[in-house]
Order: sequence, then structure tokens, then C-alpha cells
Amino acid sequence: MIQITPQMRILVCIDPVDFRSGIDRLCRICRQMLDADPFSGTLFVFRNRSRTALRVLGYDGQGFWLCHKRLSSGRLTGWPGESRIDAHELQSLIWNFHTPEGAVKFFRKLQ
Repeated sequence: MIQITPQMRILVCIDPVDFRSGIDRLCRICRQMLDADPFSGTLFVFRNRSRTALRVLGYDGQGFWLCHKRLSSGRLTGWPGESRIDAHELQSLIWNFHTPEGAVKFFRKLQ
């Protein structure tokens, strides 16, 4: 099981990915498109072209976790425009909850 904590580094692939790809191809995308090491413990988030599914790839020190969520109806809303997101934003993606434009963020970083 992947536990998402506020300290985790989470990167999102902005462009859609072919979900026929396995872990090895997703690792290659992490290196080439996101310029990040897939073995670093970072969580990587991908979506398919039709916005009906997302995948989360993570390495836990022993092996890779590949989590896949397919929506039973509707499409993913509110896909981030930048590659770095926070833990609460990933939770919003997983639950397909979109914060309305101009709304106050749930959390703020402490200095």
C-alpha cells in the first residue's frame, strides 16, 4: 500500500500516456519527460488520453508499486498544469475532486 504523506515529492506527467505501457516504459517517461529518477521514492502520476483513468508509480526500496484507477463514469477534471503537486492535490486527483477556480487552498506550507 502506498501511504501519501505531505513530505512526499509528487510529480505529474502533464501529457497523456499510453496505458498499454508497463512499469519499464513509465520509468523511461519519468527520466525523459520529468527529468527525475524513478528509484528516488518520488510518486509519479499519469493519465490516459481520454481522461478516464490515472496511474501512480512509486518505488518503496524493494520494488515498484503501480496503482491504477479507472473512473466508472465521467472524466478526470482539474488536471494540474504544472508537474509538481502537493499531497492534498494528489488526493483530489485520486478522488476526482476539483477545487473551484479562485477558491482558497485547503492547506498552506509553513515556513
